[in-house]
Amino acid sequence: MLSTGALRAHLLAARLAGPVATSREESLRSYRLFAARDPRVLLGLDPEQGWDEGALLGLMARKCGVSADPAHVSGPDMIDPERTLAALEAFAGRLRDAVRAGSPVLFGTGHPHRLLGFYATLAAAVSAAGCDVLSPARGVSVDMATRFGVRTHCIDYVRGVALVRDPGVREPGSATGVHSHSPLPVRIALGALAEAGGPLPELVVGDHGWVCGAGQLGVEAIGLADTDDPALFVGEAEGRVAVAVPLDDAVRADYYGPLTRYVLDRAGLPVRQEWL
Repeated sequence: MLSTGALRAHLLAARLAGPVATSREESLRSYRLFAARDPRVLLGLDPEQGWDEGALLGLMARKCGVSADPAHVSGPDMIDPERTLAALEAFAGRLRDAVRAGSPVLFGTGHPHRLLGFYATLAAAVSAAGCDVLSPARGVSVDMATRFGVRTHCIDYVRGVALVRDPGVREPGSATGVHSHSPLPVRIALGALAEAGGPLPELVVGDHGWVCGAGQLGVEAIGLADTDDPALFVGEAEGRVAVAVPLDDAVRADYYGPLTRYVLDRAGLPVRQEWL
């Protein structure tokens, strides 16, 4: 199993933390949009506080380790690996609690090309430990805003992880989906469970709208977030997201493998080669 020191080294070498590919310009743009309550960056969260750009920059400096200097406006953004490691410990702790309680869990990602393997391995582990991994609303259509206008997608599940895909582009169950920030899929999934009489998830694990959308509805949610995703960290600060892990969410898919093994080890769950 990976030691904390070895994982820290991996985070820096893979640019999951330290100087990351997300630019300072991208992050600051997201903070401006969030302060203006643009739904594209709110990810389903309805903030209780009036987060202006300065407050957001201060929060992201505390949560992620980005520069708190508003005059720093260009270049790669920064994530402190110590903050990533601390958040991964908390993330693993929430998984451990869910397994001990036998809680139903819902996994979902807006980054299927990068993060599907990370979540799918966690889903296999908690399922093997006795938790129900839920898959509601499979095949249900969802109309989502895109840069090309409103487009119809459908909810699907791959290895226990929810994603959305363009209908007819791939066979159901194929490991391909679209990049999405929308909270609509998790709202539809939770609504389908409620209409069917449950069980509802006691933990949602994912990113983007899956985490913020669930947290806004009062479901415990944990997930991964980049420096240009302030909504998860605002949700954490306001108590609607249980854990937000700061890291680059768009590096090569295999670079997340060591994080998976580290989280499962800290959660007290076995790692099987066939899950990786």
